[in-house]
Amino acid sequence: MKRVGKSRFKRWLFRIFRKNETEIHELNYLFWECTWRCNLACRHCGSDCKAESGIVDMPFADFLKAIEPLEKRYKPNTTIIAITGGEPLMRPDLAQCGRALRQHGFQWGIVTNGMLYDEVRHRELLAAGMGSVTVSLDGLEATHNWLRNRPDSFQRALHALELISSAPQLNYDVVTCVHKRNLPELPQLKELLIAKGIKHWRLFTIAPIGRAAHDPELQLDRKEVEQVFQFIAASRQEGRIDVKFSCEAYTGKYEEQVRDSYFFCRAGINIGSVLLDGSISACPNINRSFVQGNIYRDNLMDVWDNKFEIMRDRSWMKTGRCAHCKDFKQCLGGAMHLREKPQDAVIRCYRF
Repeated sequence: MKRVGKSRFKRWLFRIFRKNETEIHELNYLFWECTWRCNLACRHCGSDCKAESGIVDMPFADFLKAIEPLEKRYKPNTTIIAITGGEPLMRPDLAQCGRALRQHGFQWGIVTNGMLYDEVRHRELLAAGMGSVTVSLDGLEATHNWLRNRPDSFQRALHALELISSAPQLNYDVVTCVHKRNLPELPQLKELLIAKGIKHWRLFTIAPIGRAAHDPELQLDRKEVEQVFQFIAASRQEGRIDVKFSCEAYTGKYEEQVRDSYFFCRAGINIGSVLLDGSISACPNINRSFVQGNIYRDNLMDVWDNKFEIMRDRSWMKTGRCAHCKDFKQCLGGAMHLREKPQDAVIRCYRF
């Protein structure tokens, strides 16, 4: 079979797989936005979190009650709870929350900036059954500190990564948001991660939402985005570190070069979230106008089963530049977080 024919066949098989996943829509990855408090004031933050948010942390008992239907529906360890924020390590009860989640049959992990991740918290979280960690490292020292607005943020994140990578029971990765300042640093950053024993690295671009919407220095132009894809493709050929483009967008001709599988926005299909105010949504990065319910008045599984149609049937996304795109059947209009509200055109297209 010729390479072009083989690629078409693989994409056809993938579309069948995606259709089946969408019809089954098992909730196997649930974000919990446990706090809006954060110890950084990052230039690109989509949540506009603050050290002392005016909204109090969600009581863990409320979240645990909301996910009882998942415990009844699915076998133990079927659903992973990803605890995010804000900065989840701002919660002093994080380990207790995690331990209770394990006792109820849920796997759990955190998304962190690493500022508070020291030896004590590392041991505490491991003992509570934490199974996964995602840490942000957004360039070499000066660049990372500039983006994070904190002079010691790079060294603290690096120390967190050293602790995390030393624990063989943890699934972990580093995420890097690529912008104009750190794009030239990617080769050096790759060497640093390899030297530190880091094995898994995901690259994102920064969507023009939140604080980033008004900062052109954080936005890559089309040529720069292609440079990111070419860097990932070359690094994957080397095989020295598992680097991939994130799930954020379809990349056209680069699809088979920059990630392990084809683009699949799983928001509302396999991925859900409980936001700080109790809102039930999909990926926490998507616009709040896509909220489907609230745990304080709705049963989580009822909402999951009977709503989310706007995410499971994406024919409505064939608008604007997507209306006549030959790749729509593969892309389905891109990632949900690149739509500001239902019926809006996609903010950015990454197809090459």
